[in-house]
Amino acid sequence: MEVLVYGAGALGSLVGGLLAREHDVTLVGRDPHMRRIREDGLRIDGRVDAHVAPRALTDGTHRVADLALVTTKAYDTDAAARALATGEYEAVCSLQNGLTEERLVAALDATVLAGTASYGARFAEPGRVTCTGVGEVVVGPLSGGVGPEAARVGAAFEAAGVETVVAEDMPTRRFEKLAVNAGINGPSALARTENGPTLDGPAAPVAREAAREVARVARAVGVDLPDDRAVAAVERVAADTAANRSSMYEDVAKGRRTEVDAIYGAVVDRAERRGVSVPTCRTVGALIRGWEAERGLR
Repeated sequence: MEVLVYGAGALGSLVGGLLAREHDVTLVGRDPHMRRIREDGLRIDGRVDAHVAPRALTDGTHRVADLALVTTKAYDTDAAARALATGEYEAVCSLQNGLTEERLVAALDATVLAGTASYGARFAEPGRVTCTGVGEVVVGPLSGGVGPEAARVGAAFEAAGVETVVAEDMPTRRFEKLAVNAGINGPSALARTENGPTLDGPAAPVAREAAREVARVARAVGVDLPDDRAVAAVERVAADTAANRSSMYEDVAKGRRTEVDAIYGAVVDRAERRGVSVPTCRTVGALIRGWEAERGLR
């Protein structure tokens, strides 16, 4: 399968590198990372050891592939969609945080799949990423059910040795992923704790209540996500990635813009439209936005 990975940072490079063991992969990202990959290939270390040679580009316009994986930060989704709209793809799948797929649907003619990736990835240096945890990739139709494109993408991941689930309940899984993002990212960034201590320490009640609020919003929009399933997902991911920093903690530690709007903004916006109270997500989001505003990141 020909695969284009748009947004080849840590996660995109890891997933693209794993796929490159079996498929024809093109990474689209920034220099000097792309330049080093062109010169020396992509090295993956940590929990996975690999050295592959995907194509590495900085311009993602006017490309053609069977599958485009979108792994940019959520706030770059519209830019990714505009670039992908200049090319031709049979399917496009988001592995981003937040609920970004609808924005891809609005901009693209290709079939848009929903997806999640629970692999841990850290950018080590140009040309090298570290796998900090082996997880799985879940793909499925955005509206749920089964579909040939999802099955084909799942088979391609499996062929490359990536543990993959082709899911029929992606509407629920999308909100479950959002509950995990809301439960771990903001509390860990504010408390400056790794994922495990976030759920084991004083921030734990905030993390669990944020997940419950996401579940309430999910049910309000017609998605069946019980509170206990949302909380269990947060606890499971925190335990599986206990020593890792969340993406939002990494952004705050490095003084970068966060995905607060795609995570907490998505929860609050839907809650307001449905008359659901989400004080924890509203407060965590406001605090992160305040940190960004003080540093000129908004």
